[in-house]
Amino acid sequence: MNVYIRAMRLPFCTGSVLPVIVVGAAVWAVRPYPWLYLLACVVGVACLHLGANLINDYFDAKGSDPINVRATPFSGGSRVIQEGLVSAPAVLTMALGFFAAALVIGLAVLVTGRPWVALIGGLGLLAGLLYSAAPLQLMSRGVGEVVLFFAFGPLLTLGAGYVLTGSLCLKAFLLGLPLGWIITAVLWINQFPDLEADRDAGKATLVVRLGLRRSRVVYLWLMLLPYPTLIVLSLGHVVPWWTQIAWLSLPLALKAVNIAWKTPEEVLPAQGLTIVCHTAHGLLMTVGLILGYYL
Repeated sequence: MNVYIRAMRLPFCTGSVLPVIVVGAAVWAVRPYPWLYLLACVVGVACLHLGANLINDYFDAKGSDPINVRATPFSGGSRVIQEGLVSAPAVLTMALGFFAAALVIGLAVLVTGRPWVALIGGLGLLAGLLYSAAPLQLMSRGVGEVVLFFAFGPLLTLGAGYVLTGSLCLKAFLLGLPLGWIITAVLWINQFPDLEADRDAGKATLVVRLGLRRSRVVYLWLMLLPYPTLIVLSLGHVVPWWTQIAWLSLPLALKAVNIAWKTPEEVLPAQGLTIVCHTAHGLLMTVGLILGYYL
């Protein structure tokens, strides 16, 4: 069982589940909703995320992973295929199974009177699939990072808000910006140790295209942007001022940015800190939204 959890990279699901929780807290402050809708969102996006992780492992097993000598617990794939623990066909089958489960959940929500789920959920599924899958492999075309920003940020929160309320809402879209920046930073810093393997395998990510020096600057902005974004959202009455308690995660972001200027072999702590920062920021935003409702 532990092998399959490792193959799925299950702990990374916080990247998709937390934005749903944030939207759930924001919507509940305005109008209560059936909890089954929130459960459907959480399970559905988790299935899409797990499918995307597995399909990424399957295609990278033919590309950069076999030549990656700098794999870390956060990057370079799960390595279950390379170590002979799970076969490539089994990983592909698991990926398609999770995508199918997400599709079933989406259809169940759709028939309750949420027709736009077909479009928003379909875009999420395509993002998870086409990020890695041939022949497009968006991760190799310099647009994978942009796709991930929307898929795990504004598009995800827009979809969750729609499922919970039955209407498309700009505020729900904007709620995805802060965590969207940080989850993109997670992918970005994870590409630092993989740079040479990605380049040699023809996987032209934006980090490969920009090089380490410029990529470090981009990482800095990705880690810092969530905080002024929160201020703008409060000024625009998208979120209450209580959500500014998410600034408490700033020391984590600054520490990670400082480590990112070290060599690729030394950025492992920054990889972990970026994930912790995303989790802390999301949880603090949720607390702030709840406090803004009750106080």
